[in-house]
Amino acid sequence: MAPSIKILPPDLANKIAAGEVVGRPASVVKELVENSIDANASGITVIIKEGGKSLIQIIDDGTGMSGEDAALAFARHATSKIGSYEDLENIRTLGFRGEALASIAAVSQVELRTRLANSDVGTKVRVEGDGKVNVSPDACSKGTSITVKNLFFNTPGRRNFQKSNNTEFKHIFDVLQRVALSYPAMSIKFISDDEPVLKLEPANLMERVKDIFGDKLSSTVFPFSEESALAAVSGLLGKPDFSRKSRVEQYLFLNNRPVVNRSINHAVFQAYENLLEKGSFPFFVLFVTIDPRRVDVNVHPSKMEVKFEDDSSMYRFILSSVRKALSQHDLVPSVAIRQGSDDAGRLGLQFSQLPSRERVDSWRELLRGDGFAPGSSPRISEPGPLVFTPAESSESGLNGTAGGHLERAGVSPKVWQVHNKYLVMPTDEGLMLVDQHAAHERVIYERTVKRFNDSNTQSQQLLFPQTIEMPAGDVALVKQLQPLLESIGFSLKVFGKTTVILDGIPADVKPGREANILQNVLDLYKEDEQSVTLEPREKLAKSFSCKAAVKAGDPLNQEEIRSLLDQLFETEIPFVCPHGRPVIVKLSLGELDRRFGRTS
Repeated sequence: MAPSIKILPPDLANKIAAGEVVGRPASVVKELVENSIDANASGITVIIKEGGKSLIQIIDDGTGMSGEDAALAFARHATSKIGSYEDLENIRTLGFRGEALASIAAVSQVELRTRLANSDVGTKVRVEGDGKVNVSPDACSKGTSITVKNLFFNTPGRRNFQKSNNTEFKHIFDVLQRVALSYPAMSIKFISDDEPVLKLEPANLMERVKDIFGDKLSSTVFPFSEESALAAVSGLLGKPDFSRKSRVEQYLFLNNRPVVNRSINHAVFQAYENLLEKGSFPFFVLFVTIDPRRVDVNVHPSKMEVKFEDDSSMYRFILSSVRKALSQHDLVPSVAIRQGSDDAGRLGLQFSQLPSRERVDSWRELLRGDGFAPGSSPRISEPGPLVFTPAESSESGLNGTAGGHLERAGVSPKVWQVHNKYLVMPTDEGLMLVDQHAAHERVIYERTVKRFNDSNTQSQQLLFPQTIEMPAGDVALVKQLQPLLESIGFSLKVFGKTTVILDGIPADVKPGREANILQNVLDLYKEDEQSVTLEPREKLAKSFSCKAAVKAGDPLNQEEIRSLLDQLFETEIPFVCPHGRPVIVKLSLGELDRRFGRTS
């Protein structure tokens, strides 16, 4: 009986392998451009016709190849990038498998022309899908030129799955756009159907972003960088007012390799802490540099997916790095009055950028002005210098005397509470309005996050411990969260399946609300658990800050107002609450003038 298992012919095996590496014309462009980059090219020209279906040509000025190497390059698993398992664990090039040229040649008609810089004569290699390699001398320029014609001409099933020329063109453009961003010092030309599409000269990253995306987007991004023992990250982050409705314009490069990683994308998104409108996503260009031995790039034929040795540490590093960068750029919502057909008009919010400055200096700038109390006369003389008296303790609540305060020599800046909900004060440019609940929520949230890492967190001990009856599910949640609850100041014990004894509370909790606060925190935590993908400590911090903060309707005296504002501007991100609502809005004098019909 004849054996049923057969060894596939080499040409059929190559066609099957090509299905993994060459999915569409853009795959060919990606593989060949990566070879050019690995060959130290300083300039690349890409020419396509009919979306790459009939012609793809890549021309570079890299090192080129000898005749022997050029012929051998089309063999399966032929590569100059690695030679041992240790090399595979320490990959520093874009290509390394040695499959690309063999796979491309198996499903198209390929011509390669190449010459070394120190050689007078180059080499031409022709392969036409049958595996036969024809080699001959050639008079060509230094570097390499590869022409791929009639992609999938010998696999009609694959050819029929190609999309329209416009769709395939778009995929190729996306590939080149990523290359252009990851290698801004490289010149890139792209020609489609004899029409120039890109002509990028060597530039820095910011200039390259401007060349690709235009002046408008480039004016809304800012650079940042951070380094740790684990990795280094740098790049450009978009301001919230230039958010997008999809994740399309998010670019991640690992050791200059374009990759896709959901964990890092989520870390960046989470770092924005809902500065963005719901359904919006930030623009970013992120470069992560890491020891190649700590990441596996050999997990998918496309080499677009990677696996980190320590995913959770990388997530936390990216989250903290991006959050730190955002905290150094003051994003204050400003109010614009839009004139409508009705007399009332409408209010709309948009984010605007303030000059970067220290937190306290930012607070000083916002308070500078000649505000005066109702019923008093405007000041004629110049106000004295503004003096900031720092808080003695950042742990004290609003009702204590802690919290810094601001004074002018001889003058105290006035802040009004409106409807026991908003704080209003004059500034040089108009008015600043603060949501008291959102402001206190931000203060407590950041204080709570710091407490998670503080082993000396203290509780306010209750004179009479409280016995709280809860559903069994809530008691189980208390057990789950007990270490975190204790780290922020709760002191409690669990008895049975439905009883919790509370004998200490955080300093932020107002006496008399202990049981309600704990129950409300658990309820909100459960809500967030259903809708938000966060670490337990972050969900707990958000829930606790929301329930412990002063509420709309709570009256505040001047000392409490000033303490709240001082503490707010000592936070890292004072302009949004942990759940994403604005804390501060500014109403400009110009908007007020327009509203009242003033021309001067």
